[in-house]
Amino acid sequence: MVKGRPPGRTSRIAGNNRPERVLILASFVNRVGNGLFNAASALYFTLVVDLPAAQVGAALTVAGAIGLLAGIPGGHLADRRGPRTVMMLALAVQAAAMSALVLVETWGALAVVATVGQLAAAVGGAAWGALVAGVGTDHPALFRAKLRTYVNLGVVLGTVGAGFAVTAHTRTAYVVLILGNAASFALCALLLLLLPDYKALAPPSPQRRWMALADRPFVTFTVLYGAMGLQYPAVSLLLPIWVSAHTDAPRWTVAAVFAVNAGFCVLLQTRIGSRVETPRDGGTAFRRAGLLFLLSCPVLALTAYVPVWAAAALLIVAIFVHSLGEVYESSAGFALGFGLAPDHAQGQYQGLLGLGFSTGQALAPAILTTVVLGLGAAGWLLLGAFFAAVGAVGPSLERWGTRTRPQQRAAAAGPSGAPDETHA
Repeated sequence: MVKGRPPGRTSRIAGNNRPERVLILASFVNRVGNGLFNAASALYFTLVVDLPAAQVGAALTVAGAIGLLAGIPGGHLADRRGPRTVMMLALAVQAAAMSALVLVETWGALAVVATVGQLAAAVGGAAWGALVAGVGTDHPALFRAKLRTYVNLGVVLGTVGAGFAVTAHTRTAYVVLILGNAASFALCALLLLLLPDYKALAPPSPQRRWMALADRPFVTFTVLYGAMGLQYPAVSLLLPIWVSAHTDAPRWTVAAVFAVNAGFCVLLQTRIGSRVETPRDGGTAFRRAGLLFLLSCPVLALTAYVPVWAAAALLIVAIFVHSLGEVYESSAGFALGFGLAPDHAQGQYQGLLGLGFSTGQALAPAILTTVVLGLGAAGWLLLGAFFAAVGAVGPSLERWGTRTRPQQRAAAAGPSGAPDETHA
């Protein structure tokens, strides 16, 4: 394994070398644009374009479902043609599709343009995973933690910017947001030109084309990772409804909860994530995430039964615990998602992992609003138990995955048999 010199003072903030800094900057720019668009897109199409909310939801659902199909083939293409080239092409298509949204006036046009964008996003996401694996070789866990920190920060800044457009509530303001997101895709693609053109790695021996789908430990992890991903909409979707309908907490606490969640994740990601290096660390972190969600969910349920001041305080406590769980969950996803994937097929494996995660996100609204909200406080307890059960599988899953691939066994034990960094 290639070792770099220990991270110095400068690399505590930026990457440890130029490729790391470039990818961090490109990802940050891209996520600022995402934050601009995601926070206001539904309002634009329903209030400005004047499409019925049901039509907007249906168009985006169709686009998202079709887009799921492109992740694994797109990742395979990145493995064979090089991740930088594939990601740049995907970003160019996303920029064009995003720009075209300002011309959309009908449901059909929205469905077509959004589908093109989602297909490109799935391909780009898989190629991005392969790029991350190729760039972060000196200190991979530290690099991935920093990368996620800046991604989170970019979304936060973009969301703040979107707030000004929502306040202005004019067509021009919303168009600026959409074109700003399109520009972020284009700028991200240009920044990737500063990266080396990582060449495809030849597979060690002839093997089936879609090897990720035949990798049972990784497919199992993909399912579990998608299931654990319900924790994101539990905060973004379920919690605001719960606070509004079931607690006496003031409505501003919803915004406060989002701010605390984002702030804690930004502050803690590098500190915690940099220590989750090997697949074994990832299995432990996955279990720890489930236990933290098990603690936070009952506290959220309790907010319905206490006075207003106590409800607000419990919300902050619960979201702090939940944020810790989120950091461990994302760190586990990096360690296992990259660590169990062979180097020559990182794109294909990341495409599969993205498919599992996106499927979970697509199913989450129906599950959370019917099961959890339908059961009330008991629903939160059931959700916490579900997260804990999913996380508990982490260590045994890691052992299964490591046992079935020689390169992970070698990475898990250094020259003296001691645990070492995994070269993802």
